[in-house]
Amino acid sequence: MTTKVPLIGFDRYVDIDWCRSALDAAATQNSIEVVRDQVAKMLPGIESQRKTLDVLKRMSTKPFEHLTDFISRGIAIYKRRGQCVVLPLVWGASIASYPFFGKTSETAGRLLALQGDCSIKELQRRMSEQYGDRSGVERAVARVLQSQESWQALTRDETAKRLLKLEAVVIDDDELTAWLIEAAVRYIGKPVSVPSLQSLPVLFPFTLTQPLAYLVSNSPNLDLRSEGPSNQFVALRTTL
Repeated sequence: MTTKVPLIGFDRYVDIDWCRSALDAAATQNSIEVVRDQVAKMLPGIESQRKTLDVLKRMSTKPFEHLTDFISRGIAIYKRRGQCVVLPLVWGASIASYPFFGKTSETAGRLLALQGDCSIKELQRRMSEQYGDRSGVERAVARVLQSQESWQALTRDETAKRLLKLEAVVIDDDELTAWLIEAAVRYIGKPVSVPSLQSLPVLFPFTLTQPLAYLVSNSPNLDLRSEGPSNQFVALRTTL
């Protein structure tokens, strides 16, 4: 039985240090209680702490059922690569687990691609058009952006009202590249054109430098689909 993914779900501020500790707990198969203690020091309220810890668990020690293998493979990458891959791992886990986080990231990526910055209000307005509940969506978007700023995926200008794009993080590890592509395909929910993989808005903090068609064709979790002589798409192997 597949666990139902919540409509928003990711409406918490999630600090990068908490993410790192959650990955450590998953990598060592230890209790996530240390993360609970970290969260409790910064966040007031038992319910707020619980919801934040739930998000952290979904990224690491207790993923949604349909993402168990995917998250486990991410943890294996963390065990191999360590601290330098925290951002791509929590980003990939978040877009795959929480469609709202993915849509916020995709929308921000599109706006940032236009001129390198964008209005937070404009981003919130576009998200509200898709999800409704304007005040609730605005708060959730603010928490997602606050988290992404903590992760150093983006920053703000001096007014704190506009998002600024940071220099993209280069991803040159084959396994991590394929895993991030899989995260994006899981979020998008349908096959994705291989040429578009280099500039997917939902992966805006990253630059994928490896030969992507080759990596996809050699991945046990992805399939390369050809439609015509020059159109190639990547899909999840389990969906074919």
